[in-house]
Amino acid sequence: MSSETMREKLWAGGKRIISSPVIFFVALLGLCAAYLQGGIDKALDFEGAVAEVRHFGVEPAAPMAVATIVTELCGSALILSGLLRWLGALWLAGFTLLATFLANRFWELEPASRFMAENQFFEHLGLVGGFLLVAWLDVRQAGRDTPGQ
Repeated sequence: MSSETMREKLWAGGKRIISSPVIFFVALLGLCAAYLQGGIDKALDFEGAVAEVRHFGVEPAAPMAVATIVTELCGSALILSGLLRWLGALWLAGFTLLATFLANRFWELEPASRFMAENQFFEHLGLVGGFLLVAWLDVRQAGRDTPGQ
């Protein structure tokens, strides 16, 4: 077998694996994992969720904790179910962007304690980008499924 044929077989096999629906779902689950865990934990320890919201100076804390739980769980459910996936992705992107600017204000910290907050800030921007990509892909796919497109 020539190296060219071997390369083509590897490419075809890799393409088949990476483009499988299972891999796509695992990728979405990974993107939503922290939101599912956070929403469940906050729902099970509502007082802790309220204290966390208060810690960031947001009032009224209890309704905002409820909104956070609903956002994390419902946004994730929309993404994972495929029902209005674009909406769930935009919902979590907006929430994450807002929460990032609220919770990771590294520019206000002293240089010695800035590193972790700055790192978390940019990691969360990466999540925002991931959710925007999910929304973009979902809208593009819906356009392809529309008759006459």
